[in-house]
Amino acid sequence: MTNKQSEPSSSTTRREFIKTGSAAVAAASTLSSAVFAGTPQTAALQSSLFAGGTDVIRVGLVGCGGRGTGAAAQALAADPNAKLVAMGDTFYDHLDSSFKNLKKNPVAEQVQVDADHKFIGFDAYQKVIDCVDVVLLTTPPHFRPMQLRAAIEAGKHVFAEKPVAVDAPGVRSVMETCKLAKEKNLSIVSGLCWRYHQGMRETFKQIHEGAVGDVMAIQCSYNTRGLWMFKREPEWSDMEWQMRNWLYFTWLSGDFNTEQHVHSLDKMAWTMNDETPISCSGTGGRQTRTGKEYGHIFDHFAIVYEYPNGVKGFSRCRQQDGCAVDVSDHVFGTKGRVDVFKHRIYDPKGEKTWQFRDKSKNMYQVEHDEFFNSIRSGNPLNNGDYMTKSTMLAIMGRMAAYTGKSITWDEAINSKEDLTPASYEWGPLPVPPVAMPGVTAFK
Repeated sequence: MTNKQSEPSSSTTRREFIKTGSAAVAAASTLSSAVFAGTPQTAALQSSLFAGGTDVIRVGLVGCGGRGTGAAAQALAADPNAKLVAMGDTFYDHLDSSFKNLKKNPVAEQVQVDADHKFIGFDAYQKVIDCVDVVLLTTPPHFRPMQLRAAIEAGKHVFAEKPVAVDAPGVRSVMETCKLAKEKNLSIVSGLCWRYHQGMRETFKQIHEGAVGDVMAIQCSYNTRGLWMFKREPEWSDMEWQMRNWLYFTWLSGDFNTEQHVHSLDKMAWTMNDETPISCSGTGGRQTRTGKEYGHIFDHFAIVYEYPNGVKGFSRCRQQDGCAVDVSDHVFGTKGRVDVFKHRIYDPKGEKTWQFRDKSKNMYQVEHDEFFNSIRSGNPLNNGDYMTKSTMLAIMGRMAAYTGKSITWDEAINSKEDLTPASYEWGPLPVPPVAMPGVTAFK
């Protein structure tokens, strides 16, 4: 089995990638959409759909970093008959490290990835999709729209990490893909994990049932310290350097207001029942991370969102060492306020009126428990609405900070700004250190 990497031309766009991939998987899509037809027999059929008529669910991991490795372990823990059978990443060392860590995990026996199913390169995602039932997408966000579309067109259930895009064209693509998933009765579960946290669910239920009256304002903060950075090696091409440090390049990450702070903004959206804001304005910049090694993203943002009923959302985030850490969310209403992270509600006098006291199960595990249950039951989950809106909320804030202008929701969602570089520098990627059947690198 070979894995010769196909190099897209310098003029190939993300959406052309999607179009090309669509033809390649059309037959599989047709079959899958017939199988998952949503008939009364669907649930009964589920147990014979996978791995040649057995009840084994074949899982594939695309993106073998720390989050991907964790997602794979949680997926396997969610279903005893789930088997990890394929892995893909741009870099061999990422894949190898992930595989070794999974083999030390309690789910090690469910990790059954042979050498022929370890795929390296920019097209690894397609090779993983072709041989599994469930795809875990945990690559840099730039690739999410293309990879998600390929997986759904191929009739595969998907766990998609946050955010789901880095620009408005990507968000619109994902919206269309999520519609297609509904037509095919396929599950798409989002990595916006707080929506799967029991304490958060109960807290937002209280908000939506009027425990604090009418919502007047929302404050969300994600002020934290700096994250990892890999020093550039002399042999790295520009592409390899950027891919290994994808956090620091807007075209790959969407900037950290989108990549990280989207968790906080998702809770703002959740408070508002996923109603979209009218507009936003804000500021941001590079104050401490000014060196070339940090690419070109900002290290702080402050954005104000305005909603149709006059509610304002105040959002701030920062990644700077040596500064105070504040990761918190607060909702203010006519009858009181909510400390979202502490799951507590207070009246106007400061007296506590409600608190969630139960112990919440690990939200990352709950995501996959509910994901795999939806597959087994034939009742697909589709998180498409909120995962696209929350991603767009973050992109909209970045647009306002980058331009210094007030940006309306309509301007943001209809933007044609495509962050895909006009010309990829498809520099050489590292050759795997050992000979592996089916594994080659870009030349």
